[in-house]
Amino acid sequence: MSGYPVLIAGGGPAGLAAALELARAGVRCAVVEPRTEVTSDRPRAKTTSARTMELFRRWGLADRVRRATPVPVSWAQDAVFCTRLTGREITRFRNAFAMHDERRDEVAESGRQIPQPVVEQLMRDAVAEAPGADLLLGHRVLAADDGGDGVVVRVATPSGGEVEVRAEYLLGCDGAAGVTRDAVGAHYEGRHGELPNLNVTFDAPGLEDLVCARGVHYWVLGTDAAGIVGRMDLDGTWWTVAQGVRSGVDPEALVRRLVGPAGAGLDLTVRATDPWSARMLLADRYRGRRTFLVGDAAHLTPPWGGHGYNTGVGDAVNLAWKLGAVLHGWAGPALLDTYEPERRPVAARTIDAAGAQDSRLAGSFAHPELDLDGPVGERRRAAVARDVAVKRGEFHSLGLVLGYHYADSPAVVDDGSPVPPSASIGYHGSARPGARLPHRWLPDGSSLYDHLGAGFTLLRLDARADTGPARVAAASSAVPFTVLDGAGLGVDDAEAYGAPLLLVRPDQHVAWRGDDPAAAAAALDVARGWAPRANALR
Repeated sequence: MSGYPVLIAGGGPAGLAAALELARAGVRCAVVEPRTEVTSDRPRAKTTSARTMELFRRWGLADRVRRATPVPVSWAQDAVFCTRLTGREITRFRNAFAMHDERRDEVAESGRQIPQPVVEQLMRDAVAEAPGADLLLGHRVLAADDGGDGVVVRVATPSGGEVEVRAEYLLGCDGAAGVTRDAVGAHYEGRHGELPNLNVTFDAPGLEDLVCARGVHYWVLGTDAAGIVGRMDLDGTWWTVAQGVRSGVDPEALVRRLVGPAGAGLDLTVRATDPWSARMLLADRYRGRRTFLVGDAAHLTPPWGGHGYNTGVGDAVNLAWKLGAVLHGWAGPALLDTYEPERRPVAARTIDAAGAQDSRLAGSFAHPELDLDGPVGERRRAAVARDVAVKRGEFHSLGLVLGYHYADSPAVVDDGSPVPPSASIGYHGSARPGARLPHRWLPDGSSLYDHLGAGFTLLRLDARADTGPARVAAASSAVPFTVLDGAGLGVDDAEAYGAPLLLVRPDQHVAWRGDDPAAAAAALDVARGWAPRANALR
């Protein structure tokens, strides 16, 4: 096993995303992953956010994800609250998790409900196809020596032996039980949820004919069993998260209580169980000298809202494009210093939002009157329908998913405009430097994002704006650079984007906007870590 520019410890979604992004940048890397196979009995994450789908689109994988999704968005989009799975519907949140069956201008892709094992296998296949990316299955990172000029990693091989691998950089994508946090001297800070939970995967082929309504998630508000139930596919496989339940219970009896009396004769087989508790934890630091923490190794988020693995994918993309730039020599080492100040606040905000839902689990809305006939039951169901409005942020969180920004980053040039407010629910696209470039569908049916370059893109929204100085600056430094003429694409609304020129980073975030051609050239140096951002404000 030879050395690598980048070694990735862990082949979950974050590690695989890092490999895909590095391969896109032409950087040789290897993913070290102990599991030889992806097991499907424990679905783990189920939500792939609209933002993660946009990143899959960048890698040319969005169509594959759509085809692989076992429960298509066209089949169901709503989260349903009910007394039992086969009982009464109380209320619903429409288009949960940004799942829309039609195009919407604010996103290039809709969210998806797809089990994590399906996503992982798809990503594994894509990494195996990617030039320069090695997938070392059956290998495990045992320890790492984080040096000033590289990392020495001890790796266990499938045969039981050990080898030493040298890398210029190590990405710690090895989760909560990994070794890379020790390598950088980091530790988690935060809290654990108060209630135990139990995941159960089960087969019940006839259940689809008994459920009270069509949905992607069912929140069951039973006094003797409360939790979430959903479909893994349309062939009779289901999952449930029973909240406030310890692992000693009979899982089949538990599932039958969630289903309700109408499913008494249902043919039901438990496939797997998995006890767990919510963790709201954030690493106190994200890097050492040459080792970086990514995904669950850096933060643990409760599953409410489905943000955990999506946040890890965002980490991977943020760091990997910067590593590619530094390794190819067109960015300065200071660019890597922006990873933690950009991504750690995103994780902290996400943990806070998801953790707030830990006190609003299904059992907290349960009441013995919910399933009654007559006026008493009707009044109680109406009251609970009003009460569960506090859950809106769990299902409609585009503000959290799309609205995060890097306005304070040293690699973003502040233009003095107001920083977009932090809002979990409402998303109002902003082209302020640091924010994700607001999306548009173009007249030809393509996405604005489809036309951005692999490196930096200077988006010109006024044909009179001079792009010459930025072109010269990019060429002189060998920076991958694209000038995108908005008018030719049908996007020439400089007022909507706040300026005639926008410098867009490889991760689709705005690095600078303005109308001064010389400032655009100076901003390129700031955005690639070669100059302090004060240089672009002179």
